[in-house]
Amino acid sequence: MATAATRSNPHPHILVFPYPAQGHMLPLLDLTHQLALHGLTITILVTPKNLPFLSPLLSSHPSSITPLVFPFPSHPLIPPGVEHVKDVGNCGNRLIMAALGKLEDPLFNWFNSQSNPPVAIISDFFLGWTQHLATRLQIPRLTFYSSGALLVSVFDYIWNNVEKVKSLSEVEFGHLPGSPVFKQEHLPSLFKLYKRSDPDWEFVKDGLLANAKSWGYVLNSFDALEGEYVQWLKTHVAHDRVFNVGPLSLIGPDASVRGNSGSSSDLNEQVMTWLNQCPDGSVVYVCFGSQKLLRKEQMEALANGLEKSDTRFIWVVKPGTTQQHVEGFGVVPDGFEQRTAGQGLVIKGWAPQTLILNHKAVGGFLSHCGWNSVSEAIVGGVMMLAWPMEADQFVNARLLVDDMGVGVRVCDGADSVPNSDELGRVISEAMTEGGGMKTKAKDLKEKAFAAVSHGGSSMNDLVRFVKELGKLGRE
Repeated sequence: MATAATRSNPHPHILVFPYPAQGHMLPLLDLTHQLALHGLTITILVTPKNLPFLSPLLSSHPSSITPLVFPFPSHPLIPPGVEHVKDVGNCGNRLIMAALGKLEDPLFNWFNSQSNPPVAIISDFFLGWTQHLATRLQIPRLTFYSSGALLVSVFDYIWNNVEKVKSLSEVEFGHLPGSPVFKQEHLPSLFKLYKRSDPDWEFVKDGLLANAKSWGYVLNSFDALEGEYVQWLKTHVAHDRVFNVGPLSLIGPDASVRGNSGSSSDLNEQVMTWLNQCPDGSVVYVCFGSQKLLRKEQMEALANGLEKSDTRFIWVVKPGTTQQHVEGFGVVPDGFEQRTAGQGLVIKGWAPQTLILNHKAVGGFLSHCGWNSVSEAIVGGVMMLAWPMEADQFVNARLLVDDMGVGVRVCDGADSVPNSDELGRVISEAMTEGGGMKTKAKDLKEKAFAAVSHGGSSMNDLVRFVKELGKLGRE
């Protein structure tokens, strides 16, 4: 599987290919940092506008990590200059996945032009076509899952049973631990949006099915959170090259400042000063990630719910475009900030999320349950008030609420408008009593830190992973 040039190479050369979405890219770059620390030589493939994401890595590992910059392939439905999901929203994933698929031949040619080509490819699960590339090159490909094992298991079943699953209003996963059941509308967005015979959608489906043929899986999770699902996966794929190495945010090149670089020091200081005056565990942090903008009715219901909860809060409001603002998207109701001046803090735009979640005054996180937010909540030791909306968020909420008992559902769906009285009651109850949720959340935090410590389950899997890659370099 390796060329003569690599047989004596003590530092195996690996190609890493991240998918250009925040929640996918950051954890794979954290993993790459660890691989470099373990002595591997790495080439990272990006398109020009995504190159700045590599800055912390390239400054930490100038000699062992090299960027490989390919132009972003054109697609008739992607506006010129767009190279990242944040510029098109989640519904643009299929377009970006399809566009990046056009890199297969240029990459094949690049490999064949190298004197010391990579001995393996590690690529995101949204880049399943790289499995075909690896087969052409006769090298192993490992699928990187930026999320957890439950999602991998759900994806595997639904994409292998599309027609059957599409016909059901509720889908039972009786073969999985705990026999989870999901409503049709709570399945991952990529599957719900799939349209048979559309060329781009068929390409997406083909790539997601190809992931099952990969030589190994790398997951951004840890055994105390998803051990039984990881075990199921190993049995399902009939090998143990399933590496559970998270939470990767704890072992990245910029773990201490992760997620805080976009805010001004003045804002950070203002937020910290405010939090320092609050009792431990008394503040609920409210944020719906980088993608989701709440419409007028949702903003009003959430504002009323926060006010009625009588709970301290920090609410991060994502600003929309001028037109969205006119239509009421992301607009804080008139008078709300004045009425709640002693109770809460509204931040418009970007906030230092990890800094906030790790502050002892914060006890809860009202979130859409994107996997990055889930990981950051676990690392901060805070319980979740779950409002899943799209993508993998309903699967993640099931894991937190039903399996782990570290969260409670407050609303369901991107279009739902919560009852503000009920929302206020749930926030108040969860934050004052928590039904043991706060204790469980702190316990899960300890287990997450233990997993990435020396001798922990994730660190052991990382070492095992590096050894497997090392063998490839010696073949």
